[in-house]
Amino acid sequence: MRYYSDITEFPKIDNAIVAVGNFDGVHLGHKAVIEKMKQIKEKNGGNIVIVTFHPHPRSVLSDKNVKFIHSQSRKAHLLAKLGVDYLMDINFTKEFSKLSAYQFIENYLVKYINAKNIVVGYDCHFGPDHNKTMEALNELKKKYHYEITNIPPVYCDGKIVSSTQIRNALERGDIKEANLMLGYEYSVYGRVVYGQQIGRTIGFPTANVFIENDLKLIAANGVYACKIKINNENFFGMCNIGYRPTVHGKDLTIEANIFNFDRDIYDEYIGVYFVDRIRDEIAFKDLAMLKEQLNKDVLTAKEILGDG
Repeated sequence: MRYYSDITEFPKIDNAIVAVGNFDGVHLGHKAVIEKMKQIKEKNGGNIVIVTFHPHPRSVLSDKNVKFIHSQSRKAHLLAKLGVDYLMDINFTKEFSKLSAYQFIENYLVKYINAKNIVVGYDCHFGPDHNKTMEALNELKKKYHYEITNIPPVYCDGKIVSSTQIRNALERGDIKEANLMLGYEYSVYGRVVYGQQIGRTIGFPTANVFIENDLKLIAANGVYACKIKINNENFFGMCNIGYRPTVHGKDLTIEANIFNFDRDIYDEYIGVYFVDRIRDEIAFKDLAMLKEQLNKDVLTAKEILGDG
C-alpha cells in the first residue's frame, strides 16, 4: 500500500475506487466497505483508495482531543492487510472543514484522486452540511461520470458497528463487545520500561508497557486476560490497567504479567492483546491480600485463554 499525506502529491491513477472516513479501528463496518471495493476492483479493475483525516475532525472542531483506537501506523498496517492500494491522509484543519460537499468532491475526489466509483457507508458525510452529501454526490455524478455504491450498516448484537460504539465499550471495559465489533482483539503496543518492581517481590513480575502516543485510547482500569506478542513469539498472561491503589500509585500504568516467562525484555516493544476483563482494579489491605487475589486472577485468566 502507498501512503500520502499531501493531496497534491497523489499520483495520477486510473479507475480509482474511493471511500472516505476516519477508519479508526478498521472494524467490521470498515471491512464491509473494503470488501465491496475489492469486488468492484475484481469486476472492473482499478485501485482501492481510502481517504482519511488527521487529526480527528472532532478534535479540531471542538478543541477536545478524540482518543484513537489505533495509532496512525497501526491503522495503515490493518488497511494494507485488507487489500487497500492507496491511503490518502488529509490534514484536517478548521479551514478545510469549511469546504462544502461539492467542493470536496470536485477538488479532492475528482481532481486529484480521479474517482470512478465512490463507496459510501451509511453514515458517510462530507463538509459542514451533513444533509448535502448524497445530494452533492448524485448531482456531480452526472458531470464527472463516477458510480456511487452504498453500503448498509453492519450490526453486532443489535447495535450498529461504529468507532464510537467501540470507544464507548473500551471506556467501560467491555472488551468482549469491542472485540466483537472490531473483528479481532483490541491491543496496545509499547516499550517495556522499569517500574517499582513490587510485583516481582510477591512472585508476579510485570512488564510495564509505556505507550508513546498520548492520543491512544486505553481501555478502562481493571485486570484483563491477555495475549502478549514479543518478537513474533506469542504468550498468555494478564494485564492490569490502573493506578495500583494498593501501593499508592499516582500514574496510570499498563502492567502485563506474562505466564511461564522469565526473560529480560526491558526496552523491547511488545504487543498486548486483550481477550476479556477479569475484574475491577481495587485496593487491598496489604501485599499478601493482593497476592492471594492475583493467584485467583491467574486461574481465571488461564480458563478464559484456554491455558489450563
